[in-house]
Amino acid sequence: MKHTLTLITALLLAPLADVLPAADGAAHGAVPPEILAPDELALVRDLATATLETCGVAPGAIAHGKTNTLGFRAITPGGYPAIWILDFTMNFSSGLIAREDGLRHFQLILEKQNGPEPRDLGQQVVIPAHAIPDHINVDGTPVFFPGTYDPLAHMNGDWGFRPPSNNQFDVIWLAHMLARSGDAKALLSREVGGRTVYERLKLAFAVPEIDPATQLVRTTAARRAVGFIFYDAIEMTGDLLMASLIRYRAALHLAWLATKMDQPEDAKHYADVAQQIRSHILPVFADTDGTRGGWLKASNGISAQSDVWGSIYAIYIGAVEGEARAALLRTITAALAKPGEIEFEGALRHVPLSGDFSPTTMWEKARPKKNRYMNGAYWHVPVGWLLTILQPEHPELAKTLKRHWLGHLRAQQGKVWECIGWDGQANKNPSFGKSIALPLGVLSRGELRADQLSHIPKTDLLPNEAAIPPR
Repeated sequence: MKHTLTLITALLLAPLADVLPAADGAAHGAVPPEILAPDELALVRDLATATLETCGVAPGAIAHGKTNTLGFRAITPGGYPAIWILDFTMNFSSGLIAREDGLRHFQLILEKQNGPEPRDLGQQVVIPAHAIPDHINVDGTPVFFPGTYDPLAHMNGDWGFRPPSNNQFDVIWLAHMLARSGDAKALLSREVGGRTVYERLKLAFAVPEIDPATQLVRTTAARRAVGFIFYDAIEMTGDLLMASLIRYRAALHLAWLATKMDQPEDAKHYADVAQQIRSHILPVFADTDGTRGGWLKASNGISAQSDVWGSIYAIYIGAVEGEARAALLRTITAALAKPGEIEFEGALRHVPLSGDFSPTTMWEKARPKKNRYMNGAYWHVPVGWLLTILQPEHPELAKTLKRHWLGHLRAQQGKVWECIGWDGQANKNPSFGKSIALPLGVLSRGELRADQLSHIPKTDLLPNEAAIPPR
């Protein structure tokens, strides 16, 4: 047992202690003040429950011309005939989807993971070995790229030459949530197509292309991959901020999962990866030349605009600390003081109004028209992250943001929009699950349903030493 304790201390405790951020400046495990009052939480939960009900497609039912042949109720984003990996995971984080439904969708995702050989779709568009799909049609066909329901379409690389990066990491987040709510080792040891779940997660983690020196997610024009689904209509190259932050989160999740599989060497490896990513966020993405208004930039290649979502998320998961964190928070609060600069009715723009690339587009290269969809509309998906980082130091600002958000929800008579703004011209899809499910998961904080790394006690990421057999 002494040898076990020494091994755990040497391989796990030091790396994870170095990686894990303090919880908004407090001790690890400290729970921040409640943001939603009981009646407000009930409002959000009831609306999320009703919205998620509309996202379901029953077995045999037809959604946009596709019949659900999966044998179970498919939970889609709402308004789409497919299960998106990111959308399901965010919806599951709400705590409103039964674990059994989570397991069915998780099993399906792993069954549709690409095999050990790459698949060439033509026009230099390739599905790498072991890639996780972008979405799975309700008829069971996996699709690895955004912008289509055709599993064989290459779309001339317009939506990427490699599958999106975030899906490879989001399946690990889903596994982490499922493992925390049941027998983790049994789940991870289960075989799917001749490989254990744990092996499949490690293979998925290794799919996105990275810079080995920094461990940041990197993409090039010739092999471009979308980094984050909420930017999938935007062309970005270079090192990608949101994809790298999500990889940081996934590395810490895998470190924890490795401990459940009695794999201390793996745990150390993934903790080290997380540490490398975290140490390079500021050197690569910070506004060092003063051209981004103090925001982190979305990339260091094409479409390197000021990234509102990425800056908020970097604080939320503890990827920036100290004076850099304080300065970034000042940038955020200053922007909130300007109506419409980043926020409208509790929804957030991807880029500040003052940071638009040109009079005709928010991003340098984008498919949608300016001020529509991902190119300038406002989205409620990240409002929970922003409320969480504001509450400890700026409670009045958090209260104002919350009032804007809840006021919007009450005025919509049950509609939960995918995005909004610009006198209603940017409003799209009135029943979009994760616009309400993710904020609920973040703000309810139940059983770490959302990806709140900065609030996970170290003991929850470290193994139970007594449970690990001597070696």
